[in-house]
Amino acid sequence: MRDLTTLPKAHLHVHLESTVRRPTLTAIAAANGLDVPDVQNAELGGFAAFFALNTLVRDALRTPDDFRRIAYEYCEDEAAQGTRYAEVSFTAAAHGERLGDLNMPIAAVLEGLAAGREAFGIETRLILDHSRRRPVDRAWATLRLAERHRDGVVAVGLAGDEAFPGDPFAEVFAAARDAGLHVVHHAGEAAGPASVRQAIGTGRTERVGHGIRVLDDPDLVAEIRDRRLPLEVCPSSNVALGFAASPAAHPFARLRDAGLVVTVNTDIPAMTGRPLAAEYALVRDTFGYDETACADLARAAVDASFAPPELKTRIHTEINAWTAATP
Repeated sequence: MRDLTTLPKAHLHVHLESTVRRPTLTAIAAANGLDVPDVQNAELGGFAAFFALNTLVRDALRTPDDFRRIAYEYCEDEAAQGTRYAEVSFTAAAHGERLGDLNMPIAAVLEGLAAGREAFGIETRLILDHSRRRPVDRAWATLRLAERHRDGVVAVGLAGDEAFPGDPFAEVFAAARDAGLHVVHHAGEAAGPASVRQAIGTGRTERVGHGIRVLDDPDLVAEIRDRRLPLEVCPSSNVALGFAASPAAHPFARLRDAGLVVTVNTDIPAMTGRPLAAEYALVRDTFGYDETACADLARAAVDASFAPPELKTRIHTEINAWTAATP
């Protein structure tokens, strides 16, 4: 089997705050007078524990240099995985409110991503996410930030605990679509099919972040299949957070067998210890996929992305060349 870092890829579901290198986190925390325990490559112990650990990482980020650094290093690490294009989730408004400057975190992250593009040749766009647990007013602030930074922001959407309903935010995301922004929500991970139905209905999502619970509802499977709504599936994260018992028990293959558009993503790679190429290798090895199937998964992610058409064409050409060179 070939090294899957050589397979050209698009990455659609990854949270910037959950990509921070351990040495970087330690250095940033120390500079800001904090002591961050080893929350990376550790047993997460479920969703509630993840939220607590993720808060520690987020709180360590204080200065523009902090945000620029993690964005730049993300580009370096992602390019090493064979990623040509990435849509990176970032909770910009929450950081801005926490630090008393709504614009600073997103501006610094975009500067870091721009520097990373120049250095490593990877194209990136931000998805500004908003926690379902937080007020609707902050969701509007998120939309205003997205509109202000249209050159670097491609979408907005809901993340966080799916026990909290999405309908209170419907007007925000209708306005986002009217403004020409894309919309992508997390759904069908912790919660069941109802959360997906809301996301694809009043939520107006164009992809489903996770979506692994759709198999609980055959009618929903048929609708998602007929509408060709892509799923952003993150196997290692689902296992680490307790939503699948093991890689072998993960519904990844059953989702594909149902005719759904399935893409491979990492979600929280610094915490699972598995970057994108390793995620592809996990799927390959667990479900017995060959290199043609891996290339098909890469193509699905490119097609499901919001990348410009010319960039999609270029990445498809690279994937085809990779496939043609397969022994």
